[in-house]
Amino acid sequence: MPIVSPSRLSVPSRRGFGQLAAGAAVACLAGGAAAQAEGNTPVRFALDRRFDALTAPFLVAQDKGYFGTEGLDAVIEPGNGTRAMLQRLAAGEQDAGFGDLNALIRFRDENPSADLKAVMIVHDRPGYALVGRKSRGITTAPTSLEGRKLGTASIDASFAQWPIFKSFNKIDDGKIRIETIGLPVREPMLASGEIDALFAFGPPTAVSLRARGVPADDIVLMEMADHGIVLYGSVVVVSGKFADAKPEAVRGLVRAVMRGIRDTVVNPGVAAQGVLRRNESAQIEVERDKLAAVIERNILTPYVRAHGLGGVDRARWVQALDQLALAGSFRDKVRAGDAFTDAYLPPAGERMF
Repeated sequence: MPIVSPSRLSVPSRRGFGQLAAGAAVACLAGGAAAQAEGNTPVRFALDRRFDALTAPFLVAQDKGYFGTEGLDAVIEPGNGTRAMLQRLAAGEQDAGFGDLNALIRFRDENPSADLKAVMIVHDRPGYALVGRKSRGITTAPTSLEGRKLGTASIDASFAQWPIFKSFNKIDDGKIRIETIGLPVREPMLASGEIDALFAFGPPTAVSLRARGVPADDIVLMEMADHGIVLYGSVVVVSGKFADAKPEAVRGLVRAVMRGIRDTVVNPGVAAQGVLRRNESAQIEVERDKLAAVIERNILTPYVRAHGLGGVDRARWVQALDQLALAGSFRDKVRAGDAFTDAYLPPAGERMF
């Protein structure tokens, strides 16, 4: 169900949110007409996931009216994986989105006519990880995965980097059993001992497992960034058509998201409440702790604190492309690698935390 930017900030109760969601389609039509009359630019924004802690900064930007301040009328829609999000952008169904940068690079290479670009790095450190249990024989050593049973969802971004990770760390995957399982059952299966480790976005998954009763000292977080992977993580993506037609709207979108991230960093607890208003299965303490983990591990990295959020280090970018090539050669590496632009970012001084 799409969520529409409010003309005035209002915070519905969880009971009242059902009524709000039921009227979203009508609000979308009415809001679109009002935005056109007021000169606002409609923006259809697609997520790569359901509403959860990782999407909280976008929800904060919406709830606090930051998109409206930038002259934008944003509709945020949940999704099911980065590739599906990219396909919606490429088809013209959406204007912008949030998802995995390395999936975008591959998508550009496989679809030469798809003009999609990342305009802001959100996760300077990727969340790619394997999360396992000491009691199941997993340690922080990648070779401890040998002889174990691993679970992954077919759309998991961490599993997409498995060829690189196992190559870098000399893992014999012939000794590993990998089972494709659904997203909703990954964590329960690890908690119950049906699998020994799973591929996932690491820090928030560790939080979820603790909430399921898995002892903290039994959880092993094996982050790929600690074992040779230099790739970037999730980004804000825009369609070329939208960027060419409305470059100032893209700049406004980035500024609004930046403000949402800043507020999320300052108060993860308040940001988590925005998730609960859209996802009734979420728990405030869990989403808050997930947010805090992602902020610490993936967003406010040493590089971001030194250089500001949103941009890339060019030497690292080149190295990352070389790593991606290990998982499969590019048809056109130059075009694939032209997947990011800093043309829409605010000056570095405005991106410091």
